[in-house]
Amino acid sequence: MQNQPQSKFPEWTISKLLGWTASYFQSHDIDSPRSTAEILLAHTLGGLKRIDLYLRYDQPLTIDELSIFKTYIKRRIDREPVAYIVGAREFWSMDLAVTKDVLIPRPETECLVESALSILESSSGSKRILELGTGSGAIILALASERPENIYFASDRSVEAVKLAFMNAKFHNLDGKIIFFTGDWLEPLKNTGQLFDMIISNPPYIRTSDIPDLQPEIYKHEPFTALDGGKDGLDSIKKIILQAHAFLVQKGILLLEIGHDQKDPIKKIIDDCGNYEDVVFKKDYSSYYRTACIRKKS
Repeated sequence: MQNQPQSKFPEWTISKLLGWTASYFQSHDIDSPRSTAEILLAHTLGGLKRIDLYLRYDQPLTIDELSIFKTYIKRRIDREPVAYIVGAREFWSMDLAVTKDVLIPRPETECLVESALSILESSSGSKRILELGTGSGAIILALASERPENIYFASDRSVEAVKLAFMNAKFHNLDGKIIFFTGDWLEPLKNTGQLFDMIISNPPYIRTSDIPDLQPEIYKHEPFTALDGGKDGLDSIKKIILQAHAFLVQKGILLLEIGHDQKDPIKKIIDDCGNYEDVVFKKDYSSYYRTACIRKKS
């Protein structure tokens, strides 16, 4: 594509561009080259649906459209995630705006939402639910959309993340259901007397030394502080476990997303803390332990 003279640009139809770009991405080891090409081209053309590309397969792009599309290709070749390029990611059937201030929501995190909903469905009355480290707001928005009768709170130490989460809540008409605030984990709530029926979090849990070995899409582009769990990956998890019981009602629930190999050390932290009971670890769809559900002792 880059070798075509400017006078030939209009000859680049949607069909030709998809074929060329998919091949180019494949030669650079980009995951899902065809679908990636489709997503980026649909976004270039004003947010078309991918199916629309095939209904307009012989439509040529303008010079401006080609220029924009080329910048997207270069960004993807530099391993920038598609979600950051297009500024959105779907989670729990909701389109969420994402920026480099937040982690991109992952499908496995829906297991955390499912665990929370299964607990809430077995209870009655309005519950007070707090999410720590809300990022884009994916988890708290999913819960609020499914169980609007509850009272929701969500925090993040990043002001930009909280602004983004609020914007996503407003887009989905959920801003009136959730109280957002900033702060480092539970620090803002000390001495407030606030208690919750459930505290939920997907905290950083990757070992610092493992981050450079992650996919470049992750370590080059996603926020380091949202990934880094310290030397053993357990810094944030341990802090939350040791403090959360003071902010839970009797028999309140703490739900955490965890790393696939962290079940045993987290179980030890819980046992040593002595403030919880009924510890349950659940696997994700890849059969990795992904969530820890613990109940405050009465």
